[in-house]
Amino acid sequence: MTQLIERSFRERIILVGVTLPPETPEETEAHLDELALLVDTAGADVVARIVQRRDAPDPATFIGKGKAEELRELSLTVDADTVVFDHDLSPAQQRNLEKLLGRTAISRTEVILDIFAQNARTTEGRAQVELAQLRHLLPRLRGRGTAFSQQGAGIGTRGPGETKLEVDRRRLLRRMSRLESDLGAVTATRRTQRKGRARARNRTVSIVGYTNAGKSTLLNRLTDAGVLVEDRLFATLDPRVRRLDLPGGEAVLLSDTVGFVRKLPHQLVEAFRSTLEVVAESDLLIHVVDASAPDPDAQIDAVRVVLREIGADAVPELLVFNKVDLVPDVDLPPGAVAISAVTGEGVDKLLLTVADRLRALERVVELLVPYDRGDVLAALHREGEVLVETHEESATRVRARLDQASGGKFAPFLVAS
Repeated sequence: MTQLIERSFRERIILVGVTLPPETPEETEAHLDELALLVDTAGADVVARIVQRRDAPDPATFIGKGKAEELRELSLTVDADTVVFDHDLSPAQQRNLEKLLGRTAISRTEVILDIFAQNARTTEGRAQVELAQLRHLLPRLRGRGTAFSQQGAGIGTRGPGETKLEVDRRRLLRRMSRLESDLGAVTATRRTQRKGRARARNRTVSIVGYTNAGKSTLLNRLTDAGVLVEDRLFATLDPRVRRLDLPGGEAVLLSDTVGFVRKLPHQLVEAFRSTLEVVAESDLLIHVVDASAPDPDAQIDAVRVVLREIGADAVPELLVFNKVDLVPDVDLPPGAVAISAVTGEGVDKLLLTVADRLRALERVVELLVPYDRGDVLAALHREGEVLVETHEESATRVRARLDQASGGKFAPFLVAS
């Protein structure tokens, strides 16, 4: 099936989708719709799309020789600069397609990497994106020296820069090693900061969700953070941490993170691991869902895939359906909250729910601490919230609020209820 779209500016792109079991043709079309948004965000225009059904990818060209010839004819007809596959291509498939088509052939991964390269603002963000791009480039060096020596401005050419794309494997590996070392130092600093917050008994809550679900808008609504909000994919790459005061008076640290997306490149997840560690170490995740999206459940599943990959799937999660100002009648799953980060509708209930969820993670206990165990008493003050402290004949009686992780440590001193 072929669909033509009339446009006459910017880089001209043909999208290629392949329906592989157990995917349905409708799902393939929906995935191509999202890929079109990614291409537009990257600064190019979709001029056509082509879809195929296969039982398995063709080892040489992914789509088979006949379909590749059809794609070549379509490329000539619409004067396309690049073809973009929704699936990842092997280095051999990419080389074979470019030789046959006479133009660049890339995948969804390169488009996402390109968007990240354009949006990275901080030194750390740029280093993370460059490392991800180089990891993706490394297995594709063989046989592509000519292509990489040509300076261009299309999707897949931004980020590391033309000079770095011309280097040999050894120099590329040295560059990757340097980036990994630099990011390792950042990781160590972040961990030290998080340990300091843990000692201060600051609860941490992370906002996660599909890209463009409204996470930054919610952060601004809750904390007056003044974060720039744009209606575009991956507008946020650099993490922000703000203080949030809950209705009961408790203060927590609220983090905004990079948006997730279906088939988020593994290289990006690895490169951004230091940034995403805050998610895995959070006490609670506010999982923001775009209630106006065509398939919110698919976006929820995509986010959870990434959460599993970074080891955050065991962190308690609160589903928050955003943009109810656009979709008033949202069918909420049990325990979820409906809000509009733009208008403020439902935000008070969200704050109450967050406070309740965090309190549910703690328990109030009573302990008897012998006078010669001052270390235990100090640890209680450090790791919990001491509510009442009275001195008896042989011990200090303490009533304290402890989280589940710390509770077991003080088990020998618990007073049976």
